[in-house]
Amino acid sequence: MQHEWHVRRFDELYRCSPDPWALEGSWYEQRKRALVLASLPQARYASAFEPGCAQGLLTRELAARCDRLLASDCSPRALANARERLRQQTHVELVQGALPDQWPAGHFDLLVLSELLYYLAPTDLDRLLARLLALSEGPLTVLACHWRHPIAGCALSGAQVHECLRAALPWTLACSVADADFVLDVWTRQSASLAAAEGRI
Repeated sequence: MQHEWHVRRFDELYRCSPDPWALEGSWYEQRKRALVLASLPQARYASAFEPGCAQGLLTRELAARCDRLLASDCSPRALANARERLRQQTHVELVQGALPDQWPAGHFDLLVLSELLYYLAPTDLDRLLARLLALSEGPLTVLACHWRHPIAGCALSGAQVHECLRAALPWTLACSVADADFVLDVWTRQSASLAAAEGRI
């Protein structure tokens, strides 16, 4: 039921505007995407998953760092915009779906959870955290980035979402950015020190 409500909510937003959050052309959004990309500890990832991809602006930039990228959104209208933007990126797959129920099969070494988790009910966030903790062993980077300020209709703020993530995830916090407007955290199951990996220390 909640999934259907999200589909209606976001499809209505995209019906009124192809860019309901003014993501394109915004220096705030451009800078945030640049910080997201710069915060990823690995230069390249074999397989990444980006749920809640919206119209694919971050997806397009992530694609340059991934051998394979699966991106999803609950809104068919958002996905239509993303497909147009990414039509030449043959290693990117776009599917309709919503967390926590519609989790794709397969292994990913990068998960990007951007501006997404505050839309979940607290019980669904708990289910998602349980799913993350149950992921198979191996290299894994989890990046989360969320707007700090209150959002109408959301039980949790972005800051509260990150408090839940920090309390639940047992992995190394490799990078944390406390911006005035958003919170960005990166966890990794492998070594967090690039200097050590390159033999610099």
